[in-house]
Amino acid sequence: MEDCHVAPVSTLPPPEAAGKRQIVAIVGPPNSGKSTLFNRLTGLHQKVANFPGVTVEHRMGRVKLDPAHEVFVVDLPGVYSLNPRTEDEKVTHDVLKGEMKGLPRPDAVMLILDSTNLNRHLALAAPVLSLGLPTLVILNMADDLSSRAGTVNAEELSTQLNAPVALISAAKNQGVDKVLNFLAGKTLTEKPKPPLIQLPIIYDVPKVRDWASSVGRKAHYHSPAPPIWTRRLDKIFLHPVIGPLVFLLVVIGVFQTIFAGARPLMDGLQAAIQTSGHWIEAAMPDTPLRSLIVNGVWAGVGSVIVFLPQILLLFLFIGILEDSGYLARAALIADRTMYRIGLQGKSFIPLLSAYACAVPAIMATRTIENKRDRIATILIAPFMTCSARLPVYTLVIAAFIPEKNLLGPFFGTRAAALLGLYVLGFLAAVITARLLKSTVLKSTRAPFMLEMPPYRWPTLRSLALRLVDRSKVFLRRAGTVILAVAIVLWVLASLPLSHGKLPEIGHSLAGSIGHFVEPAIRPLGFNWKIGIGLITSLAAREVIVGTLGTIYGIEGTSQSEGLQAALRHDLTPGGAAALLVFFAFAMQCMSTVAVVRRETGGWRWPAIQFAYMTFVAYISAFITNHFIGLLF
Repeated sequence: MEDCHVAPVSTLPPPEAAGKRQIVAIVGPPNSGKSTLFNRLTGLHQKVANFPGVTVEHRMGRVKLDPAHEVFVVDLPGVYSLNPRTEDEKVTHDVLKGEMKGLPRPDAVMLILDSTNLNRHLALAAPVLSLGLPTLVILNMADDLSSRAGTVNAEELSTQLNAPVALISAAKNQGVDKVLNFLAGKTLTEKPKPPLIQLPIIYDVPKVRDWASSVGRKAHYHSPAPPIWTRRLDKIFLHPVIGPLVFLLVVIGVFQTIFAGARPLMDGLQAAIQTSGHWIEAAMPDTPLRSLIVNGVWAGVGSVIVFLPQILLLFLFIGILEDSGYLARAALIADRTMYRIGLQGKSFIPLLSAYACAVPAIMATRTIENKRDRIATILIAPFMTCSARLPVYTLVIAAFIPEKNLLGPFFGTRAAALLGLYVLGFLAAVITARLLKSTVLKSTRAPFMLEMPPYRWPTLRSLALRLVDRSKVFLRRAGTVILAVAIVLWVLASLPLSHGKLPEIGHSLAGSIGHFVEPAIRPLGFNWKIGIGLITSLAAREVIVGTLGTIYGIEGTSQSEGLQAALRHDLTPGGAAALLVFFAFAMQCMSTVAVVRRETGGWRWPAIQFAYMTFVAYISAFITNHFIGLLF
């Protein structure tokens, strides 16, 4: 891999600008190591975008093989067939056929298959090879195949398929040189050999499976023995009683670590932000510009960035659970719950990914064939507690709930409160799904089939790529949306000038907006400052933290007392609890509204969704405020 250079993302041309440059598509079933190979070839820098007119993402990277030769590699969605039943399959089909707008037909294909599950995955080779494109068949996870006493004759398989075959391990970088040789060789410009496949059979599923089994036998393929640890662990994790309990313990451990493990990093980051803010304040003259930078930008953006360690810890745990193979087992267990609320197991993966962000979760529903199940999953996904809610939850919980041990040092009151909010969102999603599936979105239950990958140790490279990507997304939002809101808010809080001086924030334009909405939110225990935060958080949920940081920074309280102390001064316990409940239910995210409109093809469903979630949030916050008020 020393001779494989990566072009920065900024230099990657859009697909439509690729012109006559060589484009190679990576195709393969889910869990075949497609993304791992793509990362090996293109490194950390990749360009991610949606195909024109659809919400399916693709990744493009540039492999510079030598100064005069480069190849663009496109990572397509994982599919089991090219029969376009789902949006994923349609996109892969259209790209390989040259029917995708904005992307020329690929010059070649790299078909990556899991060598430990070749009997099933070989079925995809029939329609791919029948396309007549130069194709390299890649048998991935060769190390796993060998360690579990599985065998395959790659040369004989190449003869049977009439295409080159490479046996590799993308995770361990073994045999990847064969892939680079394919990309650098003359294969891309030579006319491919005619496939040894009867074209009519690719449209007949049983015949394709028979063909795949026959090819596997002739290539002396012997399936590897199931890993002994996979069998032993599945007896625990898939047990109808022990399995859910283990999952609950894992979740509890995750939330406790998010609070306890991230605290030193957050404290250090907070100290760095405050110290740098004081340094900037001391270095600049007392002008409106200093107020903008220190009280607007630094206080607003900095109050959000401090939560980055917690968000990265959450994504680290999600990555470990996903890459290890455990989440597939969790999906199987969850299928029982999905059945009770009228959904299918395929809804679990999108709903689970909604804990990171609702936008990709809604896009992930494209794997659900049943349209009514897909719409129902889209409508309930924003109830799942996304990472954007985490800064709000952490701020309010830390301000109002003292840390005490509940289960010794392993589980405290703050982690319990955070877990309770996640459960609250989940229950709202369950109730809403049950309501939808028993009324306007009734449908018959579809069978749930899921391929169980063996348990594997997550690679540091894969986890690092995930965290780097999430950091970029978070900091990009902090540097754009949150920064823009902080600047606009500072301007509104600085006008109108009074005798050439900045007004008190309560008498500014921002204050006037807050006072205007205050009567509507006063029954929830919120004041006008929270009202400003609720308005700005429509751009993104975590913006409310930056908004409050800016407001209290202008008042001079964020540095002297701390944002938590300022909230304790302005909110009652009932109001604080109501704020948590409101954010658990409200759809404070315009990006989510936009992607729901694109997925459902109009404004009807997103309008209903926004109105319903706002109504539920308001009523629930009202009840919470008055109930807690009776207790304190």
